[in-house]
Amino acid sequence: MFELSSILMPVMIFFARIADVSLGTLRITMVSRGYKLQSALLGFFEVLIWVIVVAQLLSNLDHWINYVAYAAGFSAGTFIGLYIEDKMKVGTVLVRIITLSKSEELIEALKEAGVAITSIDAKGGYNNVKLIFTVLKRKKLNKVFAIVKEIDPEAFFSTEDVKYSNKHHDHLVSPNDRSPVDRLLRIRKGV
Repeated sequence: MFELSSILMPVMIFFARIADVSLGTLRITMVSRGYKLQSALLGFFEVLIWVIVVAQLLSNLDHWINYVAYAAGFSAGTFIGLYIEDKMKVGTVLVRIITLSKSEELIEALKEAGVAITSIDAKGGYNNVKLIFTVLKRKKLNKVFAIVKEIDPEAFFSTEDVKYSNKHHDHLVSPNDRSPVDRLLRIRKGV
């Protein structure tokens, strides 16, 4: 029969692995998006937890259940880390939309929603198409997807992470969408 420590040890290892692998997944995401300080901080806690878990695992090599808990914690931590990253919606993305027939409606709907866009006439394999680009915060992505699916369900769209972007894209923003402070400063500058 298992002692109390024999039951608690695998549970501790399992949850600690969830924590450190989740932090590792978030750290990798932050590194790829250029968040240096946040990446370093997450890395510190990730490795600290990992060292503690490995020390406990090496001290208790006689119980096979600890190995299973270690592997299961890694698996669950990967899943949970990706889930957390998806919910956080951190970063900036480039959205590419290719539409065949409803480009004007789609462009107007995106503008009305406050999405800054750039559009280009292009040639598809068999037809002329419109390419629509936008760079926006990841948290606004579902809003853009909903507009595209509603206006043109046949449109193709894709995204990619943007590590760096110039946040000053005033030529893409409607003057009506600027903040009152920005409008006052432009009046003062004569812009």
